[in-house]
Amino acid sequence: MKFLLRLALAVSLAASAYSHACLYIHGYQHIPMIGTAFLVQASVSLSLALLIVVGGPWWIEWAAAAMAGGSLVAFVLSRTVGLFGFTERGWDPSPHAALTVVAEALCVLLWAGAMVRWPQPKRVATTP
Repeated sequence: MKFLLRLALAVSLAASAYSHACLYIHGYQHIPMIGTAFLVQASVSLSLALLIVVGGPWWIEWAAAAMAGGSLVAFVLSRTVGLFGFTERGWDPSPHAALTVVAEALCVLLWAGAMVRWPQPKRVATTP
């Protein structure tokens, strides 16, 4: 069951990476700061997704949740107060805005579920 959760986490992160890469290619690359952020988000998210699938260390899942959570915060900022002078309205560009929000929220929820169900083992200090 843990493998299925890791796989679902990786798929949701890869979906977010795909949307950010598409948006980068189709115009966001020309937006200062935002274009670079989209390229970095897509690259890091895809790398984390691959590491999760192949069974990377436990902290990779934490990094995935942090990446997804940070992307959600950036999405909200871009639609409220702006982010580096960049603002958007509503769910445009469609369908990528909705797809990324769903994928990133799912990633965070799957990570939280995995942490509740399978907490990391406590490290026991040994004395010589």
